[in-house]
Amino acid sequence: MAKHSRPEDQSVRLLKVGERVRHILSELLARGEVHDDVLSAHNISVTEVRMSPDLRNAKVYVKPLLGEDEDVVVKALRTNTAFFQREVAQRLGLKFAPKLQFRADESFDEASRIESLLDDPKVRRDIEGDE
Repeated sequence: MAKHSRPEDQSVRLLKVGERVRHILSELLARGEVHDDVLSAHNISVTEVRMSPDLRNAKVYVKPLLGEDEDVVVKALRTNTAFFQREVAQRLGLKFAPKLQFRADESFDEASRIESLLDDPKVRRDIEGDE
């Protein structure tokens, strides 16, 4: 596993910059400042931004509302990466603009999978048997 890959392993500065980038991107998407039909047609949540230690790269995790057309939305975000990078650079005021890498957020799917496993009657029986 790469160093600084988990949020709890990152410095406070990395977390703050990542959160600022997340807010900027969320604001751009909410206001419809991107001139893209796909992005305008979807409500998109920017769930997390993970910055590299040198602040030059940012992994941006996104999820469209209800998970609809996730692949299409991520592709549209990647197509408009230059616009997002330019806007983030202007609003952050850092020496270097971070390179944005858009990715689908799989954490909701993983949480649903775990919840369905816990709802299994065999697992429930084992949990209730321990109490």
